[in-house]
Amino acid sequence: MCMSIFFITFAANLAKCAMNTTIILLIILIIVVMIFGFWLIQYSSFRNEEKKRQWELKRESQKTISPIRLRAYERLALLLERTTPEHMLMDLESQDPTALATWSVPQLQQYLLQTLRAEYDHNQSQQVYVSAEVWDLIINARDQMATFIIAMSAQLPPDANAQVFATTMLKAYSSNGTTPAEKALEELKNEAKTLM
Repeated sequence: MCMSIFFITFAANLAKCAMNTTIILLIILIIVVMIFGFWLIQYSSFRNEEKKRQWELKRESQKTISPIRLRAYERLALLLERTTPEHMLMDLESQDPTALATWSVPQLQQYLLQTLRAEYDHNQSQQVYVSAEVWDLIINARDQMATFIIAMSAQLPPDANAQVFATTMLKAYSSNGTTPAEKALEELKNEAKTLM
């Protein structure tokens, strides 16, 4: 009988322990869930704050970069306009009104190619503000213009003067259809519109 009382007491204590263990495990589970929930809220809040900070930085940087980029687009548009045969020849006439009458074809060709090269060299740094596609179009326009100048001078007779070269070149350029410079300028304008 003593033995049975012992087993009954032992079983009762064991049941109490099992119950206490279950309660303890339940409390631990609740604490773990609460800690995880708190961490999740903090993590989410931190991520939102980080996104907000990044957005603010981007917005502030856009305030600074957008005007610089717009100036770059303006400079590149001027570059494309200033490297047309009409503009380069008008600049030459304003610098030396007698140049077309007195210069030879090789002299005019050299002047045009040097002007073209100088304009592009002066604006080389603007490529960081435009897309690679637009910059490639601008470089293509430069290369095509240089090729055009060389090809036009090669078609002239050896005794031709700069005036004949200029006239021939202007006629051929105006009848060429859409030029690479016009294509580059159009794409440059389209890209600039995305900033506005």
